[in-house]
Amino acid sequence: MTGKGVPSGPEPGGDLEELLVFIRDARGFDFTGYKRSTLARRIRKRMADARIADYADYQDRLEADAEEFRALFNTILINVTSFFRDPEGWAHLQREILPELVAARGADEDIRVWSAGCSSGQEPYSLAILFAEVLGVEECVRRVKLYGTDVDEEALREARSGLYTAKALEPLAPELRDKYFEPNGAQFAFRADLRRRVIFGRHDITRDAPISRLDLLVCRNTLMYFNAEAQSQIIDRFHFALREGGHLFLGKAEMLLSDGERFEVANMRQRIFRRRPGDAATPYHPAPLKMDATTGTEVREASRKRQLRDLTLETSPSATIAVDPDGAIVLINAAARAQFGLTTYDLNRPFRDLEISYRPIELRSLIEQAETERHAVRVPAAERQLHDGEIQFLDIVIQPMSAADGEPVGVALTFLDTTVATKLHNELTRTRGELEAAYDALQSTNEELETTNEELQSSIEELETTNEELQSTNEELETTNEELQSGNEELETMNEEMRIRSGELDEARSFLEGVLSSIAAGVVVLDADLRVHSWNRGAEDLWGLRSREVHLQPFFALDFGLPTEQVRKVVADCQRTGARSGPADVTAVNRIGRTIVCSIACSPMDGGGIVLLMEDTGRG
Repeated sequence: MTGKGVPSGPEPGGDLEELLVFIRDARGFDFTGYKRSTLARRIRKRMADARIADYADYQDRLEADAEEFRALFNTILINVTSFFRDPEGWAHLQREILPELVAARGADEDIRVWSAGCSSGQEPYSLAILFAEVLGVEECVRRVKLYGTDVDEEALREARSGLYTAKALEPLAPELRDKYFEPNGAQFAFRADLRRRVIFGRHDITRDAPISRLDLLVCRNTLMYFNAEAQSQIIDRFHFALREGGHLFLGKAEMLLSDGERFEVANMRQRIFRRRPGDAATPYHPAPLKMDATTGTEVREASRKRQLRDLTLETSPSATIAVDPDGAIVLINAAARAQFGLTTYDLNRPFRDLEISYRPIELRSLIEQAETERHAVRVPAAERQLHDGEIQFLDIVIQPMSAADGEPVGVALTFLDTTVATKLHNELTRTRGELEAAYDALQSTNEELETTNEELQSSIEELETTNEELQSTNEELETTNEELQSGNEELETMNEEMRIRSGELDEARSFLEGVLSSIAAGVVVLDADLRVHSWNRGAEDLWGLRSREVHLQPFFALDFGLPTEQVRKVVADCQRTGARSGPADVTAVNRIGRTIVCSIACSPMDGGGIVLLMEDTGRG
């Protein structure tokens, strides 16, 4: 997808959903599963370019102008790609995954690979190069079948050609470029024997049946454009497409945090997952996303459930603060804000800057201990001095949290107000005689703590949900980053065009100056205000004034051997009639002081300027 940012302004009028239904029904492009924030931003950009402010008016434009569909699709589909994009992930794929994949197949068995969302083809050709490096070119040609699919027909045409510029091949090492690409005019063509093993075709991963029996499925930085429901359906298709033990290679902003039952982590850092063994694929029945009343109800229901989870954590009676691995605050619920005087403006601040980090107890070292030992750290009955002089007792739980692959994602600090229980316990200690009452009170306190532990477990589960939402935000940021990268590429192209045009103008200017310099007669070019714009070498030799001395000076204010007032009528006639005037003979004194007769002719130019031709007649 290409993008240079979206003009700011009011939200367009009309219904975006109706426009998406029209696009789906008119052209078969179903964007209803895309994230609304990204999709609306891209459509608004195209509407701004077309100078249309209302969705309904833009639909009218699409109905009347077939070319506008092409411009809209090019704006929505961000075709940002390159050879071996994110080299560290590709290096791990070549070094660790492909040898394992090849070893798992028989010597005569085909290896099937799918690049979904391949854009202009760099990704499937990168895969062909990797397999050729691992297997050898001849073995790769014999065994590997590569499929590249996308919804953008224009990008697929470019992919099928296999032609790329020298700039597009810059990410390749020189030896790989020389081995797998051949010069073809001003471009380079991917080698023909491997090119025949790559099959390109149009395919919508949200609607069309997947390619099956795959050993490797690569879909990088594509899932992040879809909402949660669409992503879930796409992952179902990918699970069906892969063989048992097949690998799924995602983009750096994409994860499978909630699908650990069907996929195991091969390398979380590089976003490579393996289809779990022993999990037989269920028959696949295509279920395209539809924008109807049922889907709308399901989306609203999912939104309500997500809101309920958020509100449960927000309204929890236990004060909770979450801190990420860098020590920044990522969550403060309502109880924590009220209890410690915090606000939402404290989000993203370093935790060490808050008073609660060191008073009533030093928590920073305890957080480090919990992260190092990978288990919860509890601090019972910490005394906190309140502003009114009262003492508050807090039980503090520092709980480290980890992702599905065991990677630490932060800690949750829960503050339980045990002031009542603590004071009651102290009172019972001082009144040992009332053992039965003390026992009942302690039993009650124990039950309260068990309830609190259950609430804490619920809070941890909600934090895991929040982590998934943060992952979605990360995907949105990655989408924006790709739009900015595409914008930079467009600006680089424009700069290159401007440089070429500037060079052409310089050549034309040099040619014109050369022509003027070669004319023996004096040639003077005046603008509409009769200021000197060009003063050739013949004029310098005739009158002794240099070009730099007279540039942009009023011609009739110059002091040299030509009585310019006698020339004024010739110039005025030329400007008035727009036709050539003269020649007129004027007695003048040249640069060496000799009296000459100078013939003056005046020719008009576009824009009101004129050209004076001055020549010594030799009759002085």
